[in-house]
Amino acid sequence: MKIVYNGEMDPRLCKEVLGATIADIVDNDPDTIFLDADLMSCSGTLKWAKKNPERAIDCGIAEANMAGVAAGLAVAGFKPIIHSFGPFASRRCYDQIFLSGGYGKNDITVIGTDPGVTATMNGGTHMPFEDVALYNVLPHSTVIDVSDPTCLISVLKQCVNRPGIKYIRVGRKLLARVYEDGSELPIGKAVTLREGTDAVVFAAGVMLHEAMQAAASLEKQGISVAVVDCFTIKPIDADAVAAWAEKTGAVVVAENANRHGGLYDTVLEVLGERCPVPAACVAIEDEFGEVGTQSYLQERFGLTAAHIEEQVKAVVARKK
Repeated sequence: MKIVYNGEMDPRLCKEVLGATIADIVDNDPDTIFLDADLMSCSGTLKWAKKNPERAIDCGIAEANMAGVAAGLAVAGFKPIIHSFGPFASRRCYDQIFLSGGYGKNDITVIGTDPGVTATMNGGTHMPFEDVALYNVLPHSTVIDVSDPTCLISVLKQCVNRPGIKYIRVGRKLLARVYEDGSELPIGKAVTLREGTDAVVFAAGVMLHEAMQAAASLEKQGISVAVVDCFTIKPIDADAVAAWAEKTGAVVVAENANRHGGLYDTVLEVLGERCPVPAACVAIEDEFGEVGTQSYLQERFGLTAAHIEEQVKAVVARKK
């Protein structure tokens, strides 16, 4: 893979990349099938689905039923991909995903769009901060927080053939471009985007851009900060986490999700078992969502480069 991050947004809308990737996967694999919960226009699949009604099923606004249908398709030998907005792809159908999917040993790829503050004007009812925690505790699950459109393509293609329940959270709008087109990002492997010696920031999703901006600012202040893309939250790349913690002696985790049960807790488990060092997080602090623009919401919930800078300085000050 090649890292091409320069602070600019990727010109491709994530929903367009998502729709094109789903179409490519299903068109080229007769065992895959796509299910949506009346949101095909939001997942970028509507035009393709109309031409392929036997491979694309609109289950309506009924995510629990959609999960059950997907489990049944998996029993029949298919590899289902299902989509809804993040809160409905997690909270609303969790029992069916847990039992008919995970417990039943039926492999399902779940896509939850507009996670965390990227739900913006849809407001608190559509703003999942807890989706990562829910899927994290599901046995044998895989949890992904997409870094950029290239990452989305790579992980989605891998997830279709990966056993268990796979949960992919991704916004529908723009993300900063991080990787060169065509790059492959193996699930379970963290990627170092920036070297550093004083602290490391483990980030995922939209917070990766904020982490890179914070690191650039801190460098001008004489603080050297590494940034590591932890797009795979589960299974976490424990070796990379421990190695960077040992090298820098100070850790900050940045995620667009609740601090409890997500990337921060996952990193803390690794640190506690392998390399205890000062740690802090920039994440949702036990809150419900609300209506607003993404820039307002990131400031409102403390998900900005400035907040990352504050936490880096705090953990560096705590180093022995």
